[in-house]
Amino acid sequence: MPRFAANLAYMFTERPLIERFGAAKAAGFEAVELQFPYEVAPAAIRAELERHGLVQLGINTQPRQNGGESGLGAVPGREREFAEVFKQALDYVVAIDGSAIHTMAGMVPPEQRPAAERVFVANLARAADLAAQKDIVLLIEPLNARDRPDYFVARVEQAADLIAKVDRPNVRIQFDFYHVQIIGGDLLRRFEKFLPVTGHVQVAAVPSRAEPDEGEVNYPAVFDALDRLGYKGWVGCEYKPRGRTEDGLGWGRRFGLGR
Repeated sequence: MPRFAANLAYMFTERPLIERFGAAKAAGFEAVELQFPYEVAPAAIRAELERHGLVQLGINTQPRQNGGESGLGAVPGREREFAEVFKQALDYVVAIDGSAIHTMAGMVPPEQRPAAERVFVANLARAADLAAQKDIVLLIEPLNARDRPDYFVARVEQAADLIAKVDRPNVRIQFDFYHVQIIGGDLLRRFEKFLPVTGHVQVAAVPSRAEPDEGEVNYPAVFDALDRLGYKGWVGCEYKPRGRTEDGLGWGRRFGLGR
């Protein structure tokens, strides 16, 4: 049975961030993931995690310009800035006892992509070595071009190739079934192929990005495949609820949420 984690950037947003931890626990979640929690002191986040007995998973590296850049990891000429935001993320995730950082690549126009790959591989290698000292995993996630035009990592195959070039055991794929379906589909075969280099899974309906109980992805089959293939990690619920978060959790009850 899959183990579900609440993504608190998307879920329980009827409340301030600091109140979402308790709401997630009350709804039956045992783990949470964040995106950009940096405006809240890490001590406050950790206190809520400990208060409610929640496992903290990953956070994202912080975009530099009002959230509009989608990261800096692969952007030529901004290596120093990437090092700064990565250090910020590493310090923060360690302070809250998290386990992973989604190392965001950023927007790169087509003509800069060969240089961008070299930059991203070098940045990831340095970052992975620092993260390994703290037992932190780095995640790279393919994002679909409809939602994130020009985002550098656009396919699972590309992510796997980057991981091979970085050649660090703590760099892995964040396999978001929502993005992978939009990018190219063939979800179960792709997941099985890339499971050896997958560090985390996320779900949402396609095309709505709502609860995973509508649209074109057969999530009961996906969840069965996670069990059959031996995936042992958490499943991040990175979806936008259709209404009040608690009112849309019926899909999860069918798969053991809250038991």
